[in-house]
Amino acid sequence: MSVWDSVIGQEQVVSRLRNIACADASKIAQSWLICGSAGFGSAQVARAFAAALESPDHGEGSDGISGEGELSKTAKEVLAGSHPDVHTLATKGVTLSIDDVREAIGISEQMPSTAPWRIIIIEDVDRMLERSTNVLLKEIEEPSEHTIWLLCASSVMDVLPTIRSRTQLVQLATPNEQSIAEYLTKKTDADNKLASRAARLSQGNIATAFIYASDERALSRRDELVAGLFRMHDAADAIMLAAMLIDDAKAQAEDEVQRNVEDQQKEFRRINGLGDEDRIPPKLRANYNAIGKKDDVKRKVTRVSRDVLCRSLDAIDSVYRDVLVVINDAQKSSPIINQEYKSRIVQLAQSMTASRALDCVDSIATARRRLSRNGNATLVFEALFCSLLQSQ
Repeated sequence: MSVWDSVIGQEQVVSRLRNIACADASKIAQSWLICGSAGFGSAQVARAFAAALESPDHGEGSDGISGEGELSKTAKEVLAGSHPDVHTLATKGVTLSIDDVREAIGISEQMPSTAPWRIIIIEDVDRMLERSTNVLLKEIEEPSEHTIWLLCASSVMDVLPTIRSRTQLVQLATPNEQSIAEYLTKKTDADNKLASRAARLSQGNIATAFIYASDERALSRRDELVAGLFRMHDAADAIMLAAMLIDDAKAQAEDEVQRNVEDQQKEFRRINGLGDEDRIPPKLRANYNAIGKKDDVKRKVTRVSRDVLCRSLDAIDSVYRDVLVVINDAQKSSPIINQEYKSRIVQLAQSMTASRALDCVDSIATARRRLSRNGNATLVFEALFCSLLQSQ
C-alpha cells in the first residue's frame, strides 16, 4: 500500500514527487502549484504528496517501495484530513475569502507539532480573488522555515503570474478511460459496464466519473439533459430546458450539502461519545449547531450548484464535440463520447456545417465564462440554449 494509490493516471508526476519526498529536506522546494483540469485529481495529488513528506517511510508502507506494507499512522491521518500539521483550505462558497487565507497564513507560521513540516493545501487557488492572492503572495515567496505550500488550480493560466513565478509547477495529465474505470470498480459498487460508461462520459474528470458511477440519479439527469438538447425546437423549449437544469442543480446541491451536514453531525457525536438519540450537552451545543449553520449551508449550496452546472456544461460541450468528430470523419481517432445518442448526433451533424458547430462550442465557452463570473445562472443557460437553437 502506498499514499499514491489514490492518484489515477499520473505515473510521471508520481515518480517525480515520490523522489522529491525522499530527498534531503534542505533541497525540497516550499511552494508548489499543482495544475490539472477540474476533477483530474490535483487535490488527491496534493494530499498524497503531503502524506509522503510527513511520513517516516515517505508514504510507501512499512516495507518500503514495494507498496505491500501498511501505511503509517501519519500517512493515514494526512489522507483522512485529520493530521494536526496539515491544513487544507477549500472553497466554502463561490470564492476563497480573504479571512480564510489570513487564517491559513497564521497557521503556516506555527511550528509543526509532530511531523517534519507544517503543510498548507489550498484547493481551487484559481477561485481566489486578487486581493486574497496579494495577501498570500509574500508567504509563498518567503515561507516559514518549516512550512510547505501546496496550491491546486484547474489551469496554470488561471493563476496570477506573481504566484506562478514563485512556485514549482506540477502539471497533471488527462487520465485515460481504462485507468479511471479500474479505479471506479475498486472504489464504488459499479460493475465493469457502468464503470466504463462513467469513465467515458467523464472525459478524464475523476470526480465526475465517481459521481456517475455511484449516483444513478446524476447519470439519469445527464441523460435527460442530452435528450433535452435534441428535443429543442424553439425558444420556449430552450427556456424550459434552462429552468429544468437550474432547478435540478439546486436540488442536487441541497441533497449533497444536507448529506454532508448529517455525516459531520454523526462524526461529531461519535468523537464525543454520543449516541444518535443522545442530547447534545450545553457545552458542546454551539460547536454542534455550527455544523449546520444556515449561512454556511447556503454558501455551500451555491458552490455545489455551480459545480453541478459546470458538469452540465461539460455534458453539453461533449455533444457538440461529438458533432465535430462526425463532421470531420474522425471517429476512428476520436471515438464518440455520447455513444448512446450516436444516431441523433449523426443526424445533427448532417444538419450543420463545421463552422456552425464551432459557433456552438464558442457559445458554451461564453456561458462557462459568464457562470464563473457569477452571472445569473438562469439567464446564462437561457442565452446558451437559444444560441444553440440559432446555430442548428
